[in-house]
Amino acid sequence: MPIGAMIEAEGLVKRYGATVALAGVDLSVPAGAILGVLGPNGAGKTTAIRILTTLSHPDEGRASVAGFDVTAQPAEVRRRIGVAAQATTLDELLTGRQNLEMIGQLSGLRRSAARQRAAALLERLELSDAADRQTKGYSGGMRRRLDLAASMIMTPPILFLDEPTTGLDPAGRLGIWEVIRGMVGDGCTVLLTTQYLDEADHLADQIAVFDHGRVIASGTPQQLKSETGSARLEVTLSAPRPEAVLALQPLLEGEAHVSHDGRRLRAAVLNREGIATAAVRALDRAGILVDDVQVHQPSLDDVFLALTGRETAEEEAANEPEAATA
Repeated sequence: MPIGAMIEAEGLVKRYGATVALAGVDLSVPAGAILGVLGPNGAGKTTAIRILTTLSHPDEGRASVAGFDVTAQPAEVRRRIGVAAQATTLDELLTGRQNLEMIGQLSGLRRSAARQRAAALLERLELSDAADRQTKGYSGGMRRRLDLAASMIMTPPILFLDEPTTGLDPAGRLGIWEVIRGMVGDGCTVLLTTQYLDEADHLADQIAVFDHGRVIASGTPQQLKSETGSARLEVTLSAPRPEAVLALQPLLEGEAHVSHDGRRLRAAVLNREGIATAAVRALDRAGILVDDVQVHQPSLDDVFLALTGRETAEEEAANEPEAATA
């Protein structure tokens, strides 16, 4: 394991019958850093977390967390990690305070220590006012913050967060981001899976993109965006015109994605000056009227689409289904 690496995986393979969930995954997360793990649904992200948190065994390869082998030394690994999974683990009939105190005692804290730790975490995550209410009355954002508090009860040096902000409103997501930044500021190392590319862009020091059970790209957010090399052209036509894609073809890199109503086109284009003007002129020569043209500089959305050929779940939810046109 490289010096300073708190999470390390080499050649992880995991099969479920004929399905290969992981096909040789390598990961390395240095101490005090956040690794953002991106990928389409079914790409292997959660399987990798299950292995790294000792909930599953790899069929091939090795992994270590905090210097301990996840297969040979699972108890040592568990003492040093906190996990916030996608599914909540809270008892809805208990209050927030009771949930944390119970988890603390089950983890080995004395009752007084568990009480003190729970109170400190409730205050830190701005849950003190709701501490003595039953958890079933909590909002989605409050539940996620309480989940994070539960994962932090033993002050672990390493946290695994599996899509911690899925389903939260923007304010709730920002609140969780601040908590995560605070934990890293305290020296915690974080592995974070997320469907929100802006989340990875804001939080992650390094990003690993999963697809079909492999890491197909890794680097800092800026490195990945620079390597994409393409801008994104978005055109809104006055009326559906199937020949618009053909008119724009000389400017495009790869497929154009057309909305179901036929009016909106999106595609990667070479990032050069005057690309919007060139697109309008090409459509005008074809007699196609345009309502709007926008050129977006490379983002993690573009990186994701270029690498996987698919949009993230966030993008799919924000846009109506689209068809790809060659």
